[in-house]
Amino acid sequence: MNDTAVWCLWLAGSYLVGSIPFGLLIGFTRGVDIRKSGSGNVGATNAGRVLGRKWGLICFVLDVLKGFGPTLAYGLSSGLSGLHPGDGGAQAVLGWLVVSAAAVFGHVFPVWLKFKGGKGVATGLGVVLGFWPVLTIPGLIAGIAWFVLVKITGYVSLASVAAACSLPVLAVVSGLCWQRGVGETATYAGVGLVLAMLIVIRHRGNIQRLRAGTEPKAAWAERKP
Repeated sequence: MNDTAVWCLWLAGSYLVGSIPFGLLIGFTRGVDIRKSGSGNVGATNAGRVLGRKWGLICFVLDVLKGFGPTLAYGLSSGLSGLHPGDGGAQAVLGWLVVSAAAVFGHVFPVWLKFKGGKGVATGLGVVLGFWPVLTIPGLIAGIAWFVLVKITGYVSLASVAAACSLPVLAVVSGLCWQRGVGETATYAGVGLVLAMLIVIRHRGNIQRLRAGTEPKAAWAERKP
């Protein structure tokens, strides 16, 4: 089997892993179809809203792993992941990007649900964390920023968009710190930019409600009195 065929198998596998609708499946175990409650979304935010904080957190972790697993596995198998990766260059990193992006697109557009999935935040975070080491630290910083913003504002959508938009800049800084080449650093920045654009697009309705002052806060993310 040639390299292109192997890469295509990775691509398909990453998409299929990303398309597993954990929020929906968890809801089914609780006797609830979360597509018919809350926002109707199958992601972790709506799972937490409908099923409770514990189940929302479990869904979040599983959705993160959907992106983290395929991304890190491909990076390790191709020799691109690590402190001293092989000299794959920007083109090889781009192939890594496409495989990892397939997991996010699987989550957002799952074939099992007529291509109506989640918004890609948790799976996108997993993808970024899987790009060891250049994007792992930016991913952690973005994740911490997301958590802090949710606690401060109560708006998961606002925190998601803000954290996503920080990724391209953080990726450039990290690429320079890890002494990656210009082309490779630009490719990593492209990873962050693609994810940020996808997340912003998927949150169009939320952004409109935030501007109108009608966006609901996530009760499950707030501290209990």
